[in-house]
Amino acid sequence: MIDGDRPGETGRDPLRVVVVGAGITGLLAAVRCVLAGHRVVLLERGPIPHPGSTSFDQHRALRVLAAGDPVVTRRAVPLHRRWCELDQLLGGHLSGTRLYRRIGVLTALPSDEVASARATAEAAALPIRIADPADYPHIGLPADAAVVLEPHAGVLLADRILHAAARWLRRHPLADLRPGQEVVGVRTDSGRVLLADGTAESGDVVLVAAGPWSAALTDLPVILHCQTMVYLRPPAELVHWWAAQPIAGGIGADGRAWLLPSVAGTLLKISTDAARREVTTLSDPADAAGWGAGVLSAGIVSEIDRYQIVKVRHCHYATAVGGGTGFVRVGSAAWARPASGGDGFRTAPQAVNEVVRALADQAATHELPFDTTEDFPHD
Repeated sequence: MIDGDRPGETGRDPLRVVVVGAGITGLLAAVRCVLAGHRVVLLERGPIPHPGSTSFDQHRALRVLAAGDPVVTRRAVPLHRRWCELDQLLGGHLSGTRLYRRIGVLTALPSDEVASARATAEAAALPIRIADPADYPHIGLPADAAVVLEPHAGVLLADRILHAAARWLRRHPLADLRPGQEVVGVRTDSGRVLLADGTAESGDVVLVAAGPWSAALTDLPVILHCQTMVYLRPPAELVHWWAAQPIAGGIGADGRAWLLPSVAGTLLKISTDAARREVTTLSDPADAAGWGAGVLSAGIVSEIDRYQIVKVRHCHYATAVGGGTGFVRVGSAAWARPASGGDGFRTAPQAVNEVVRALADQAATHELPFDTTEDFPHD
C-alpha cells in the first residue's frame, strides 16, 4: 500500500502549511506535505485545477539530456523515477491511462555536437542512441542534422495529472482545497495570507506557487515570458503514425522548434523558441494571429497544410532571475517558486521534495516544530 508519514509519528505537532496556487507546483507541494503529516490549506483564485493556469495543458515533455552540460543532465536523471512514483501514487495505473508515457525524446543536433551529447549522456549514465532521420519523414528536421534519441524520456499528460492530484487531495483528511480564493498579499515573515474578500489565512509556513503571479505577492524578481503554441489534428492517415512518435526538439528550418506528438488522444502541439518572448504584463499579445502564423511557417511539420488547426494558445510563464527551478526562501515563514511553464512542470517533484527537506532543516534548528524527510512513497 502507498502511504506516508502519519500525524504525530515524530512526536511533534504538524505544521499548518498554506499553499498559494493550485498548478502543478502547488498541487504536488500539497501532496508532499500531507504525506509528511502536515495540515495543508490550498488556495486558488479559480477552480481546482484551474484551466487558465500555466500548468494546465494537454502534455509536457519530460527530458533529461542537456547536451554539453553533464551537471544539469545528472541532476535531472532522478526525475523519471519521481514521476513514476507519482503515477503510482495518484492512480494513473488504476484508471488504465498512465499519466507519464515513456515515448522517448529526439533532439536534432548539428553533426559536430553529437560527440558532446554522447559524452554528457555517458557522464550521467543516461542511455541515448543515434537515430536515423529517415524514420521521421513527417517531422521537419534541419538539413544535415544528426538525431539523438533519449529512449527513457517521455510525455507527462499534464491536465490529467492536475486532475488526479486534486482528486487525491480531496480524499485526504489533512488537505483542505479552497477554490475561488484570490490571494492579494503574503506577509512573508508572519505566514499570513491576505485574500481579496478581506479575510486572511495564517500558517506556520506559506508556499507561494502562483507561477507568473508569484512576483506580485512576494516581490521576488522574475522574468515574464509569453509562448505561442499551435494545436493540430493530423490527417486521418497519419493519426496512428503520430501516436507512436517521440517528442522532438531542435527541429524546424532554424533548429529552434519543438513538438509534442498526439499520444493518448491529445492533439499534436508545435511551437518554436522564435515565438517565445519576454513581456512586462500578463496580457494577450497584440499580434496574436501573427505569432500563430509564425509557428505554422517554422517548418516543424511536413505538409502542414494537410493538418487541421484546432487552437492557438498564448501561455504566460515565469523564470527566476539568475536561473534555477527550485523554491526560494522569501521570508522567515515563506518560500516561493517562480519557475513555471514546461521546465517548471517537469522539475516540480524535485522542487517540492527539496523545499520540504528545507523545512525539516528549519525544524532541526528549532525554527519549525516538525520534522519530515520522506520523498514521495512508492511500492
